[in-house]
Parts: sequence; structure tokens; C-alpha cells
Amino acid sequence: MTSPVSLSPAQAAARLTEFTVIDVRGPGEYASGHVPGALNIPLDRLSEAVPALKSASARGALLVVCASGVRSTRACDILSAADIDAATLTGGTSAWEGEGRDLDRPAGSRTGWPLERQVRLAAGSLVVAGLLAGVRYPAARWLSAGIGSGLVYSAVTDRCGITAVLARLPYNRDPRAAASLDATLDALQG
Repeated sequence: MTSPVSLSPAQAAARLTEFTVIDVRGPGEYASGHVPGALNIPLDRLSEAVPALKSASARGALLVVCASGVRSTRACDILSAADIDAATLTGGTSAWEGEGRDLDRPAGSRTGWPLERQVRLAAGSLVVAGLLAGVRYPAARWLSAGIGSGLVYSAVTDRCGITAVLARLPYNRDPRAAASLDATLDALQG
């Protein structure tokens, strides 16, 4: 398995019409703004999209996008294992927007916090809660130790349990996501 090709936002923008763009963020994140023309296939649903993505890749190049580039790199690795070539957008939609490029935002969508920001809030809050509760109940400090250990594990493995939990919360899901995934897979089949 080879490392995926990484494209800067400028490189991707110059060739955007050549790509089928796949955004692997959750539906709530996707709805808050995505690279123009991107189709949403959340990373946790990627395995069921492999046949459709194989069909799409036979017709042209795939560009995989997420918020920062971490999930899109993981998605490219999954696709590579299925013998599908795909490139990843370096820095994700954050870098895309940071360079002044527009994001598409569906009408009526709300701009929520990115998942990474939600993780920082949840982890930080749990650490502080563990330390505060530890003043009265010393065993509560183990909560802080557990969260800290989980963050270290997350950094080493590039997988985050808090992210997986938060992605399933209702405000991070678009109620139309299941129907739109089916439509996306149909469109990719050609």
C-alpha cells in the first residue's frame, strides 16, 4: 500500500473539474460548508461505498477531503487497500477556506463547530471535571488520567474514540443523510 498523493488547495483548485470530490466528514460538518461539487460519504460509511467509488475512479480521478486531512488520508488508505487510487487535500477544508476559497453551503444549513473543536471541548471539560471532583473524591482524578491517556493514544494511532462518539450525536448528523448517501452512491455508479 502506497501513501496517497497529497494536493495543496491551490493544486486541487486548479484541477477541480478533473476530480470527483468525496468529503468524508460527517453530514453535519459537510452541511456547514464543503469544497464545491463535493459528495458526502462519511468515513464510517466508506466501506459500503467502495463499489461505487471503484466505478467512479474508472471514469476519472478521486479527491478525498475532510476538515484537516487526517480522515481523508485514512480514507485514501482504505481505498488503496481496495485498489482504488485517490488523492487527499492537504489541510482539508480548513486550508481550502484559509486560502480564501469558497465553500458550498446548502440553503438552510447551520454552521456548527467542527468535530475537532468539539473533541477539544469535550476532552478539556472532562479533564477539568475530573480534577475538580478529585478535590473531594481523589479517585475522580482517574477520569483526567484516562482522558489524557486516551488523547495520547489518539495522537499515536491517529484514531479518536471521542470523535467517533461525537460524530454520532444528532446535531452532527443531517436527518437527510441516509437518503442522500443512497443518491450519492447511485450518482457515483454512473
